[in-house]
Amino acid sequence: MIDSDIQRAVDRALAQSGAEPGPLLEILHSVQNELGHVPAAAVPLIAAALNLSRAEVHGVVSFYHHFRGAAPGTTVVRLCRAEACQSMNAGALEAHATRRLGVPCGETTPDGRVTLEAVYCLGNCACAPSMMLNGELHGRVTPARFDELVRP
Repeated sequence: MIDSDIQRAVDRALAQSGAEPGPLLEILHSVQNELGHVPAAAVPLIAAALNLSRAEVHGVVSFYHHFRGAAPGTTVVRLCRAEACQSMNAGALEAHATRRLGVPCGETTPDGRVTLEAVYCLGNCACAPSMMLNGELHGRVTPARFDELVRP
């Protein structure tokens, strides 16, 4: 049996974008915006509605780093891995963040409080290294500044 919240989210996404040509990405974005992730139970619903295989839908969900298969933590930290940030020591910042939180990029702390994600440009190159904390952009982030901003 499908969870009613998942069914409603998929139905709304299909109503908004289902008639558009090539609506899969828009539908996945809509479901994730509403639920915080694309649950596995949503995949067969979307596949059936778009006359796609489950494998095709799952392939898109798993290919794009933006889509999550599980609910994120209450705090979402996105660290930029683009060239400008890398040239300004983002690798050391990422190493510090993974040690501090005890999880690699793409994972959530065991208590469900913090999800650490890698992104490939936040558009804040002049203030590298950059991170986004729950949608708020921060530049010139040092390990000490990370610790101030993110309290696991």
